[in-house]
Amino acid sequence: MRERAGQLWQTLSGGERQRVHIARSLAQAPSELLLDEPTNHLDIQHQLDILSLISKLGITCIVALHDLNLAAMFCDRLAVLQKGEVVASGAPEEVLTEDMIGRVFGVRAHVQKSTVHGRHHIQYVMD
Repeated sequence: MRERAGQLWQTLSGGERQRVHIARSLAQAPSELLLDEPTNHLDIQHQLDILSLISKLGITCIVALHDLNLAAMFCDRLAVLQKGEVVASGAPEEVLTEDMIGRVFGVRAHVQKSTVHGRHHIQYVMD
């Protein structure tokens, strides 16, 4: 965001503002990080960059995500909530099952282990 340093806050896009918020948090050298939808307003490359950076910090990070594939790709442990209650928790491969996705999110999905990164990948099935 160096190239935007002289720009007024209100002239930044939503994604640029999101990246500034995250950079400001990281500049404080936290020992824990709590992020609510850090990928909101970001294009795919920036989503991957931010989550990759966060996953390599070596600190405890609690991240709220709605994208199950991103959660499977970057999180060591997951907790799935439904109506404010934890309905599943554990490693992504234990939690992200076709049955759980159907029950909680009301969609059919095919879950398979990715050959690229070894984590699970969810493909949603349209009826």
